[in-house]
Amino acid sequence: MCRESAAQFYHRDKFRSYYQCARCALVFVPPAYFLSPAEEKDYYDLHENALEDDGYRRFLNRCAQPLVSILPDGARGLDFGCGPAPLLAKILEEQGCKVSLYDHFYQPDTGVFSAQYDFVVSTEVIEHLWDPRSVLERLWDSIRPGGVLALMTKLVLSKERFASWHYIRDPTHIVFFSESTFHWFAEYLGARLEFPAADVIFLHKPVSVPR
Repeated sequence: MCRESAAQFYHRDKFRSYYQCARCALVFVPPAYFLSPAEEKDYYDLHENALEDDGYRRFLNRCAQPLVSILPDGARGLDFGCGPAPLLAKILEEQGCKVSLYDHFYQPDTGVFSAQYDFVVSTEVIEHLWDPRSVLERLWDSIRPGGVLALMTKLVLSKERFASWHYIRDPTHIVFFSESTFHWFAEYLGARLEFPAADVIFLHKPVSVPR
């Protein structure tokens, strides 16, 4: 995230090696382990999330409900990485929001980035990003002053737990965030950081933006 070169060995399993930045604490795998775009999409196509899936709705509500509680009426937002079944956008629209969609594979309309939003939400996406800082900066720049960037990703808790963590078994997961990483990024952005749930992160954009 910070683009420093002070990476230290963190963990190795039978599939990949993992390193951690000494400055921003991001854990990551080297590019040699990245899947090709075609391989990545083939893996996503195996997911069985559906608009009618109550379990998926409950999962997404862990981010959607605290987000809706702080949004103005009729808030306009972007669901970044919506996938083929944009249930999160549907949930937010049921609460009166207007939601645009973007997904690199399933909704690749880059025109959505020309607008400004009250919120951008991205659930279970940022752990897949080859260059997370550039993407998150682009999303941040799409948010109006006073808006919020809402993220959902599982967080690194310790090196010991990381070794047996199911989250690293997914070959499309290539970067892993911790609270420390988000504290660094919030300071870099000049954002107010909030953790509404264990794996939900809100970055609030001030009305007067330092960047």
